[in-house]
Amino acid sequence: MIEILQGGMYLVGGTEILPDNAEAKAAIKAKTGKEITREEAAKGTIAYGILESHNTSGNMDKLKIRFDKLTSHDITFVGIIQTARASGLQKFPMPYVLTNCHNSLCAVGGTINEDDHMFGLSCAKKYGGVYVPPHQAVIHQFAREMMAGGGKMILGSDSHTRYGALGTMAVGEGGPELVKQLLNQTYDINMPGVVGVYLKGAPVKGVGPQDVALAIIGAVFKNGFVKNKVMEFVGPGVANLSADFRIGIDVMTTETTCLSSIWQTDREIEEFYEIHGRKEEYAELNPAQVAYYDGMIVVDLDKVRPMIAMPFHPSNTYTIEELNANLLDILDETEKRALVSLDGAVEYSLKNKVKNGKFMVDQGIIAGCAGGGFENICAAADIMKGSYIGSDGFTLSVYPASMPVYMELVRNGCVASLMETGAVMKTAFCGPCFGAGDTPANNAFSIRHSTRNFPNREGSKLQNGQIASVALMDARSIAATAANKGVLTPATDFDGEIGKYKYHFDSKIYANRVFDSKGVADPDVEIQFGPNIKDWPAMGALPENMVLRVVSEIHDPVTTTDELIPSGETSSYRSNPLGLAEFTLSRKDPNYVGYAKQLRAAQEAVMAEKCPLEACPDLELGKVMDVIKKEFPEAGKGNVGFGSTIFAVKPGDGSAREQAASCQKVLGGWANIAHEYATKRYRSNLINWGMLPFLIEEGDLPFKNLDYLFIPGIKKAVEKKTEVIKAYVVGTDSLKEFDLRLGELTDEERQIILKGCLINYNRV
Repeated sequence: MIEILQGGMYLVGGTEILPDNAEAKAAIKAKTGKEITREEAAKGTIAYGILESHNTSGNMDKLKIRFDKLTSHDITFVGIIQTARASGLQKFPMPYVLTNCHNSLCAVGGTINEDDHMFGLSCAKKYGGVYVPPHQAVIHQFAREMMAGGGKMILGSDSHTRYGALGTMAVGEGGPELVKQLLNQTYDINMPGVVGVYLKGAPVKGVGPQDVALAIIGAVFKNGFVKNKVMEFVGPGVANLSADFRIGIDVMTTETTCLSSIWQTDREIEEFYEIHGRKEEYAELNPAQVAYYDGMIVVDLDKVRPMIAMPFHPSNTYTIEELNANLLDILDETEKRALVSLDGAVEYSLKNKVKNGKFMVDQGIIAGCAGGGFENICAAADIMKGSYIGSDGFTLSVYPASMPVYMELVRNGCVASLMETGAVMKTAFCGPCFGAGDTPANNAFSIRHSTRNFPNREGSKLQNGQIASVALMDARSIAATAANKGVLTPATDFDGEIGKYKYHFDSKIYANRVFDSKGVADPDVEIQFGPNIKDWPAMGALPENMVLRVVSEIHDPVTTTDELIPSGETSSYRSNPLGLAEFTLSRKDPNYVGYAKQLRAAQEAVMAEKCPLEACPDLELGKVMDVIKKEFPEAGKGNVGFGSTIFAVKPGDGSAREQAASCQKVLGGWANIAHEYATKRYRSNLINWGMLPFLIEEGDLPFKNLDYLFIPGIKKAVEKKTEVIKAYVVGTDSLKEFDLRLGELTDEERQIILKGCLINYNRV
């Protein structure tokens, strides 16, 4: 089904894969009549050409990218615009689309959601942007329909910003990276590796894009095969996939931890642009006659079968047939993994879902940027036609990804077919993907064609003793399960016909409702604020020396951004930095906020030129400083900063939300300490909020939770690019030395850290 080819690989003529060795080079010379170096062949990837055309540095090893367009949703755009405004924003310098798909249905927070929407509309008018009202489209569907273009690059403040199937290299990043683009700065990265994804064959009936995506994720996530690389989809199998099918695979590449994705394009994609009235945006993209890749993933589409990603990660994958054949063993494995994810905070069992040897599901959801596509929902309607979900506990909700998709489903009768089965049709909304809609009952099991299944992504609250499970599946197998009244069933068991429906895009829906400034700013427009839209608090510059207290210690193999700052109902407070920060680590470590605030009070005293020791009498900072001064007598008033840090083995998997870092910062956080960072975007968020992304070698930690650490000369170490930074654990009467590293930082990133955050770096 999936084969991983390690090491360098050449793709010749788009169909022949050769390993990077002498025999391959001889074969290439025989085919092309000339010797082609690895470096030359590396320029033959689609990704290289797009990156080169957007790079402003003149150095393809050190990229400085300017994107063509930006996109954000209503969890992130307020903070982004507020940051840019604090730095002197006058006009959006490129098309910037503000969608409202993440809190459209939230009932938490009073007027907060609609206040934020009106803030977005007024900013689109003032600065020359595009505003998509609630319920019109989820962020990525609107981008596919109205923003993507062949050979273009789009930056979005959502991790699933992926439009590679349409020939657009898209990157999901934290908000500060969009702020840089708004301020005419650049996205700075080393040239990423490019891994080929070679598709061959064609999917069998009942297999959908989520099945292919989960098969790939299961094969590459744990070994980090594509981490921070570009996935380039090539091979003869591409032509056997519809545009919708390709899009459905592409959007899930985020869960591999890759940087971005790109696909070869053809007549199928050209027709997609024609349907959407944007034929001029199509570009035919293919690798060169000889292209070099840093690895290859070979996907035999014929062999892919309906998949399921069991709780609590998209990489916990099995075929549904395998799960049903080894039910109790796999459920036992899943329960054991859950003990790590849930810290034993609640009782968790899946074996009680087995009834008469069958696994019973409580809920089905088809939604969002992954599941809400036209073909997915049409297929689900065909599979369920003539069936009924019954009047017991099982429920099914379907969220088309945009109003134009919904309209076409109404016109072709698929909506009626689904509603007759007992399914509920809802509007374009991302809620089921991040825990803000269709929350199931405690201990329920929900199967979802969405993007993630981390703990609490379904909306339960671990801190309240609640837990429910999400497993990821394709819409086709969700429909087959629904038709079987909740018995887990692969769509390959369906023996009826799954039709091919022609899609017609109704452009009037957007023309009549979406505000598009056409890039024209109106500086006379007053921004509409709400009482919960707050400015960022003042943040100080990096001090000469640093006292940190470890206020949370997390030893899970991976810590997600959802655990750092929960999604769901907390995001209603996303425009109030201090209000949102109250939820930081609330599901993982409820004591974190209180401990962090104590150190924040000390740093606030430093910034106000007051005594931090007097500001925090309960912390006994005087004793800490007494121990430090034994070896560093010069450390004292005016040259020591105070703050908190967390330790996590591998933090930052998942969402691009900058709040995972900014919430720590506004609570007084100055650093993270980790063995490794799960994603570039989380590390970038730390840096842009002036936090030190420390690395520590694996092994026994020299410190424990609530220990104090002293880092002398930290400012000079950042300035001088010191590779190994000496730090000390403050004991009762002595210091214990250990080593930290910051990893590679650009000159601009060092300046941001030295200034204390991106806002300070850009402040005018």
